[in-house]
Amino acid sequence: MPYLYWINDESLILATQGLLEKAVAIKDQAEKNMNKNVLDPFSSLFQMGGFGLNYEEWRISEITRQTQKSLQNHVGDFHQNILGSVAGWENKRTGNVIDLVNADRKIVAEVKNKHNTVKGSDLVGLYDTLGNAVNQKVSVYNGYTSYYVTIIPSKAVRINKPFTPSDNKKGQKRAADENIRVIDGASFYELVTGDLNALRDLFSVMPQVIADITGKKFADGEVGLLTSLFNGAYGE
Repeated sequence: MPYLYWINDESLILATQGLLEKAVAIKDQAEKNMNKNVLDPFSSLFQMGGFGLNYEEWRISEITRQTQKSLQNHVGDFHQNILGSVAGWENKRTGNVIDLVNADRKIVAEVKNKHNTVKGSDLVGLYDTLGNAVNQKVSVYNGYTSYYVTIIPSKAVRINKPFTPSDNKKGQKRAADENIRVIDGASFYELVTGDLNALRDLFSVMPQVIADITGKKFADGEVGLLTSLFNGAYGE
């Protein structure tokens, strides 16, 4: 029986394995950098005392802190790889102006893991990039609908609305355009797969996928706590 009906097991395992390998590489690099970077010994002292940590627990927390942002960026790539493996969708890979394309449905998307991955001052540039892609006659995506996808939204609600970032230089928001939209991860997974619960189902099978790849098994209590984090992120 497949993990999910809307993506084949091979693609799901490949995307998961790729992210796990990135996580190991990032952790290994952070451990090497622990001996190179100048760390604040006073901060370390008070973290251990205030948080009740021993040295090894502090060291692990410091490595986690250093690696979190890099790993989150790669989680965005994971979602791009998953979504780009769904039938009808093309993953344009990292480095392209557009991340995902569905030519039949005339949709393009730029996928980011969190709402704050792109700095507020850079959102106008993203708006222009998406607008140029779908509104210029010379573009191969002219007439498409574009989506700025934030897998983890700023608020635990579903959104799918025109993308109107503030232009600080002009002191006003960019004009609303139905073809330039912002959407949360759960809503975009639904748009891609046609399944209201696609993102939740993906999250639900990931402990088993990871266990099948690495042998790391999540305890029922851990899965329950992680599920509560998912519910908090999407207001479910």
